[in-house]
Amino acid sequence: RIGWIIIKSFAGPFLLNFIIWMVILDMQFLWLYVDDLMGKGLEWYIILELMLYASANWVPMALPLSVLLASIMTFGSLGEKNELIAMKAGGMSLFKIMRPLMLVVFFISIFAFYFTNSLWPVANFKMRVLLRDIQNTKVALALQPGVFFKSDLFSIRVGEKSQDGNQFKDILIYDHT
Repeated sequence: RIGWIIIKSFAGPFLLNFIIWMVILDMQFLWLYVDDLMGKGLEWYIILELMLYASANWVPMALPLSVLLASIMTFGSLGEKNELIAMKAGGMSLFKIMRPLMLVVFFISIFAFYFTNSLWPVANFKMRVLLRDIQNTKVALALQPGVFFKSDLFSIRVGEKSQDGNQFKDILIYDHT
C-alpha cells in the first residue's frame, strides 16, 4: 500500500518534469531552425510533423532528467512531511521504501531502451529528410517584396513580385564574398 502512495507521488512530478523538459528542448530546436522555417509558406501540419520528429530526438535527454528531478521531489516531499521518518520508525529499510520507485524506473529504462533502439532512429531520419525538404523549398516563396533575404554569400531584395511568383522587378543584390 505504501508502494502505491510513493508511485502516485512520483507520477505527477515525473510527467510535469518530462513535459517541461520537452518544451524547453523543443524551443531550442525552434530557435536553431527558425530561419529555415519562416517565410516558406508552410502548412501548420508540416511544422507540427517536424516538431513531432524533433521531439523524438529529445526524449533520450528528457527522460533521465525527469526521473532525477521527480525522484528528488518525491523523497523531498516525503521527508518534508515526516512520512519518511514514520516509515523508517515503522521498521522499513530505505531500500524497501525505494523498491516501488526502482521498479517504475526499471520499466521507464526498458521503454527508453526500446525507444532509443527502435523509434528514435526512424524519427531522426524522417526529421532530417523533412528538414532538408523544407530548406530546399523554392526560395521564391521566401522572397517578399521590399524585404531583404539574407544568405551566407549574398543578400537580395525584390521590389515587386508577380502573382505566380516567377517574375521579379527592381532586384537589389549585395554580394558578401
